[in-house]
Amino acid sequence: MRRIIIGGTKSGCGKTTVTCAVLAALKRRGLGAAAFKCGPDYIDPMFHRKVIGVSSHNLDSFFFSRDTLLSLLDEYGSSADISVIEGVMGFYDGSCGSAYSLSEMTETPAAVVIDCKGMSDSIGAVMSGFLHYRPNRIAGFIFDRLPERLVPLAQRLCDELETGYFGFLPQSGISIERRHLGLVTAGEIADIRTKLERLGELAEKHILLDKLISSCDVELPEHKKPEISAFSDAPVIAVARDESFCFIYQENIDLLEKMGCTVRFFSPLSDISVPDADGLILCGGYPELWAERLSANRSMLESVKKCVESGMPTIAECGGFMYLHDELTDKSGTSYPMAGVLGGRAFPTDRLQRFGYITMTAKRDSLLCRSGERIRAHEFHCWDSTSCGEDFTAEKADGRTWKCCHARETLYAGFPHINFYSDIKLAENFVRKCISFGENNG
Repeated sequence: MRRIIIGGTKSGCGKTTVTCAVLAALKRRGLGAAAFKCGPDYIDPMFHRKVIGVSSHNLDSFFFSRDTLLSLLDEYGSSADISVIEGVMGFYDGSCGSAYSLSEMTETPAAVVIDCKGMSDSIGAVMSGFLHYRPNRIAGFIFDRLPERLVPLAQRLCDELETGYFGFLPQSGISIERRHLGLVTAGEIADIRTKLERLGELAEKHILLDKLISSCDVELPEHKKPEISAFSDAPVIAVARDESFCFIYQENIDLLEKMGCTVRFFSPLSDISVPDADGLILCGGYPELWAERLSANRSMLESVKKCVESGMPTIAECGGFMYLHDELTDKSGTSYPMAGVLGGRAFPTDRLQRFGYITMTAKRDSLLCRSGERIRAHEFHCWDSTSCGEDFTAEKADGRTWKCCHARETLYAGFPHINFYSDIKLAENFVRKCISFGENNG
C-alpha cells in the first residue's frame, strides 16, 4: 500500500501547502489519492477535500490504538493509488500524538518539509538534526520556499546525509490566511481552486513525484479491525454543518452510518429548525464569527432549545457548546443571545485555553459513559465560558487537572472534542439513547 507522511520541522513550515501541491499534482496525473491528517486538526482536511474532491480523514495516534489506525488507513486508503498523510506541528512534536508516532505505529515513510526562507547551509544542520534525533522512517526532504539557485546545495546535502531529495517549491506568493485557530477554512478563500491548481503545476514541475511515490510502496502491517455494532432500529441523527459549524470528524459520521443511523445535516445559520430526528450533534467551528446571524435566527435557537430540553440525546462540542449558552460575545466585545440551554456566557480571550490532549474521568453517569469511566479528548479554543461544567475531571499528561463539561443522561456539552473511534462504546451509548428517545417520542 503506497503511503507517505508529509511532516515538517515546525508549525507553519508549509506542510499544508506542500501536501495540497502534491495532491493536486497527483490528480493532474490522473492518480487516485486518499488524504489524511495526522492528529486532531479539522481545517487541513477541508483543503485536502478541495483538491481531491473526496473526504479527508484524521489519523490520531493519541485517540486511536495501533489496530484502529491501521484499520482506518486500510479502509479509506486501500482503493487509492497512494495515500498522502499530512503531519502535525513539527515531525516529533505532540508526544504520543505526533507524526513521528503515527509513522512508527503504521510503519509509514515520511518526507519532511523544511521552510528554507532565509537559510542556505544551515538547511543541512536542520536535516541532520531530524535524521539523527532518534531512529525514524524519514525517507527524504521537500524544500519549501527554496530559491532555485540553491537547488544544487539541497541536492548535495541530501547526498551527503544519504537521504532522499524529493524536490522543492519556490517562493510562489501563494499563501493561506491564518486566524486564531490556525488557517482560515478552505470555503472562505474565493480563489481557492485557482491557487490549488497553481500549486499542482508547481509540484509537477519541481517535486520529484515518481521518486516520492516509489519510496513509499510498503506493506501495511497486519491488524485487527474494531468491532462495530449494527442496530436494526437505528435512529436519525441531526448534525449541524455550515460555515459556522464545520469542525467534525468524518470518521464519526461514517461510524454512525455503519451502525445503521441516518444522518441529516442542517444549518443553524440558514434553516428555521432542527430536522425531525432522534439525536442531535452540535459540532465545533467558528460560531464567534457568525454570532450576529446565529442570534438573529431565533426560530432555530428555539428549536435547538426545545430539542435539548425535551431530552433528545445531544452532543455539543466547543462551538456547539458555546451555542447552547445564554450569550456569546464576539471579538469586538458585542454579546449576542444564544440558545439559553446551559446559562452563562462564552467570551473571547487572548490565547489558546487548555490546549491539547486530555483524558477525562466522568464524575457521574451520563449520555456517553458511566461514572469513573475515562474518555480521551482534545481542546483547541481561544474562547472561554463562565459555565464550563463540572461533570468530568480533565487531566493532561503533565498532571494538571481541571473540571469540565456538562453531562446528563441525555447531554454531553463542553469544550473538549471527542472522536468515537477512541472508544466505540461512546458511539454505541449515544445511539442507544437516541433509539430510546425515538421509541418514547415517536
